[in-house]
Amino acid sequence: MSDKHLSTQFDAELSGISTRVLEMGGLVESQVAQAVYALTHFSAETASQVLVLEETVNSMEVEIDRDLSSIIARRQPTARDLRLLIAISKTIANLERVGDEAARVARTVQRLINTGVSSRLRLPVADLKFESELAITQLRKALDAFARLDVEKAVEVLKQDDQIDQEFEGLMRKLITFMMEDPRTISSSIDLVFVAKAIERVGDHAKNLAEQIIYIVKCTDVRHNSIEDVETMVR
Repeated sequence: MSDKHLSTQFDAELSGISTRVLEMGGLVESQVAQAVYALTHFSAETASQVLVLEETVNSMEVEIDRDLSSIIARRQPTARDLRLLIAISKTIANLERVGDEAARVARTVQRLINTGVSSRLRLPVADLKFESELAITQLRKALDAFARLDVEKAVEVLKQDDQIDQEFEGLMRKLITFMMEDPRTISSSIDLVFVAKAIERVGDHAKNLAEQIIYIVKCTDVRHNSIEDVETMVR
């Protein structure tokens, strides 16, 4: 079998893996959006759908990871291709964790509905919706950057990460004020603190995805660097 034929097969396998990663990313993005909808509309049905999707996402992670291991064992890829496969493995791990955060939000919604506190949570829930919209946008940009292996777009994701952190900090202050004004909501407001943290973590995972894209294309590990240093490193 010619080297060219082997290379063509390998490229086809990589393309198939990348397509499945993007499919997994689409499911995870849908999970987060549905979890936020469940929260803002106090929809038990939508929360249940999020938890059903969690099982699908978990299965996809296991299947893709298994296929990655098989490719590495059979193809013995060169350095650049091996970087790509390792980065894909880290990418699907981050996507699975995003799904975990969405499931955490859905379970919280179920608990809030069961305790009958929805009518007292309108203001903080509205603020959570804004934070979540930022996180979903970040995730979508990171997935688009992965599809195109676009370093510029990946750097853009890193630049905007601080905005989600700022929203999270502002939301914490509002929730504290909310609890002080109405002590009856302390328990449910604490639940919303964990929801806010889950959404903030979605933004963190989007950032991790962006860092992996830069690693794939530039062979440069930009983790734990300031955005100014990252821009210098990718030039």
